[in-house]
Amino acid sequence: SYSNMGIVFWTFSLLALPLTHSAKILTVCLIGEWGLLKTIPLMTKIFTVIVRVSNNFNDFLNFMEHLSFQCDKLLGDKEMITFLQRENYNIIILDAFNPCSFILAHKLGVSYIAFYPGTLNGPLSIALPSPVSYIPVFGSQLSHHMDLWGRAKNLFFSLLEIVWLKFKEVAERHLESGPPPGGLNELHQGAELWAFNTDFSLEFPQPLMPYTVLVGGLLNKPAKPLEQDMELWISSFGEAGFIIVTLGSMISSVSVAPLLVELVAGFSMIPQGVLWRYDSHRWPSHVDRPINVRLVDWLPINDLLGHKKARVFITHGGQNSLLQAVYHAVPVLGIPLFGDQFDNVVRAETKGLGLSINPTHITRELLNTTIQTLIQDTGYADGK
Repeated sequence: SYSNMGIVFWTFSLLALPLTHSAKILTVCLIGEWGLLKTIPLMTKIFTVIVRVSNNFNDFLNFMEHLSFQCDKLLGDKEMITFLQRENYNIIILDAFNPCSFILAHKLGVSYIAFYPGTLNGPLSIALPSPVSYIPVFGSQLSHHMDLWGRAKNLFFSLLEIVWLKFKEVAERHLESGPPPGGLNELHQGAELWAFNTDFSLEFPQPLMPYTVLVGGLLNKPAKPLEQDMELWISSFGEAGFIIVTLGSMISSVSVAPLLVELVAGFSMIPQGVLWRYDSHRWPSHVDRPINVRLVDWLPINDLLGHKKARVFITHGGQNSLLQAVYHAVPVLGIPLFGDQFDNVVRAETKGLGLSINPTHITRELLNTTIQTLIQDTGYADGK
């Protein structure tokens, strides 16, 4: 809509993104003005306390209810909607995780491209043929090899589609034509193109359509040399090498005391160095940190995974983390904490890329033996 800029990036006012001069940033106020600041503790709780699989289904529905509340406020802002309509956009690239993105594009009458940040088995219909007999549903923690019980469980988790009901009322209030007869699936099928942040190396067999592209690995690139201080620290462990530990961008520190204690005790038993992304200011005073553990606020994950002495990548199972591990052929130890991480780790383990430990069952002995298995069995680095 801007002849001298070309791209307009809509984001929340809490984010500050450095973009090139060819793009313009416009912010959407979803915090403060509508009183949503009070809901942030709830969102934090949803994202940090989910360590029990049984909670995933209900917590996902609660989170989607929060998104539908945001959506209702956004679509009800007449000033903002009028502004968007006057901009006369040619096409919208939207976040396919949030159903509100589709409703907004439909209301504006603009063609759209859907970008989904995860795998092909997302939590909602994704306009792809997905028979529950052999395609695992989001949250099921199943592989494509299912017995009768597995298929029954998969069928149950397919009920996640009821989440559309939370947005149907929003669509009824804000779309002049009312909600589409085909529901969310009809809106999904209206996309000109679907782009998924995944790769066949992490996917189970899945029918694809001509309008589907896989663009996983956008963050992957050859490793750059590390800073001298970190390189010296790594070299101090000799051929034993080092292990990278990160639980993702949303949780930089483990807040569950028993899990933290077992992780620390397990790391003290291994000869490798441990680079752990952890806020050192939040380290519990009653927990002694082993001499082989180094805490840092930020890690150059791509460069560390590409280092010749990287032995194991302990990760929460985020999609980008797994794609980077695949690119650099580093074995993965998955400790999933919430959301799609449980399914992602199942995929990595089924593909022979690593092993996983349920955070509620982790012990120092199990952590130690699992790490040594990944290091000694070279098949994991080769993807079996």
